[in-house]
Amino acid sequence: MNWLLPAVVAGPLLAAGLTIFVGRRLWIQRSITIVGVVFVLGAAIALLVAADSGSAQVTQVGGWPAPAGITLVADRFAAIMLTVSASMLLLVLLYAMAQLKRDALDWWFHSKYLVLTAGVSLSFVTGDLFNLFVGFEVMLIASYVLLTAKTGAGEVRATMSYVVINLVASALFLVIVAFVYMTTGTLNLADLSRVMVDIDPAVRNGLGMLTLVVFGVKAALFPLFMWLPDSYPTAPTPVTAIFAGLLTKVGVFVIIRTQTLLFAGDEPSTLLLFVAGSTMVVGVLGAIAQNEIKRILSFHIISQIGYMIMGLGLLSVAGLAASILYITHHIIVKTGLFLVGGLVESEHGTGALDRIGGVLHRRPVVAMLFLPLALSLAGMPPFSGFVAKLALVQEGLALDRGLIVGVSLMVGLLTFFSMTKIWGAVFWGRETEATEQAAPGMLGATVLVVALSIAVAAFAGPLADLAARAAVDLVDPAVYAELVLGAG
Repeated sequence: MNWLLPAVVAGPLLAAGLTIFVGRRLWIQRSITIVGVVFVLGAAIALLVAADSGSAQVTQVGGWPAPAGITLVADRFAAIMLTVSASMLLLVLLYAMAQLKRDALDWWFHSKYLVLTAGVSLSFVTGDLFNLFVGFEVMLIASYVLLTAKTGAGEVRATMSYVVINLVASALFLVIVAFVYMTTGTLNLADLSRVMVDIDPAVRNGLGMLTLVVFGVKAALFPLFMWLPDSYPTAPTPVTAIFAGLLTKVGVFVIIRTQTLLFAGDEPSTLLLFVAGSTMVVGVLGAIAQNEIKRILSFHIISQIGYMIMGLGLLSVAGLAASILYITHHIIVKTGLFLVGGLVESEHGTGALDRIGGVLHRRPVVAMLFLPLALSLAGMPPFSGFVAKLALVQEGLALDRGLIVGVSLMVGLLTFFSMTKIWGAVFWGRETEATEQAAPGMLGATVLVVALSIAVAAFAGPLADLAARAAVDLVDPAVYAELVLGAG
């Protein structure tokens, strides 16, 4: 089964090449893209089953043993992330194929989408810092093109902050890679987990802070989030949805991986808890101040990242398990909310709250898709967001971290308020005329995302147990080191 690890990266890249080779035969391009993403999803599920059964997969590419060679690893944490991400990549692809018209956007969309899939996959399964850099760059290069396609000069200017800030962060990441290699003589994460304990604490802390800054930019942490609210709303809905669901969570994944594996202390991190609380508050206040669906949801991406970092800051098995469960819930819910926003926008030609109303009366199915997602985002029972937030609150209280718990509860109430703002204006307000009706395929894909969100709540117990097993591995770096170096 080890061949699946390189295949989840090489498969989408091969499919991307094929979509270019077949030219403007749109139905062939679509078929190849669906097969490529379905393959990644199937491989991710197989890797998750193997990892959870105690057979986490490790591949040394080219036969070079670790730590010298290129290592690919699928432990529980990586396999969970890959499975949830591939699920959303597939459903958003179906939505996109229903929405995108038969024009230039659709001819090149599939190859770029597959390259993005390959970059996301490599970021999750890579076992060394340099190829983590490669995975991020593959993902970001595809995202630059997807984000700026078919936009006017104003939209391109709005996305320049995304491009420039991420390029600066990538350059800093490359400097960190060079400095780590100069200091330790290795870039393999498992090997670094053993070597880091022996280097000067000041150097180790400095590297930890620089790493947090780099991936804090990519995860949109406070105060490094300013690029996100202006850039995401300008893209077509499928692009915005997959960015909102996945890209910042890749950054969170790497923060959790590096902080637990290389830079973790013995006590909860006051710095991480402060960053988490600040990210929550700034994001939700920004959302409340907006008057457009995509911009409200974009600020909520920032706010919800704070909850994920809160679990990391608690630095306990229960806290990390809550973070993993929260990431799983949020990828699905946030993707679904943007898809619902896209349904509204495609029918009314705008997402401005003051220009839309009465959707509940005219299109009740769209309103019923929005409602469980909005309540889940706000942490209302019995939805998946409630389960994840409850786990974070319980662990925060158990560790006597009342301040961050209070902040998280307050932000949850403000999130609920901002969701009622959308509900009151768009779904419950004065009825406005729709210009057209969304394609059935768009509605069907959104229904599947909402159903998956409800399934997360329905199977919260088994999923929480799986997250706890992944968290146990994370708090003990020796587990990862033995997995990788033992297999080498």
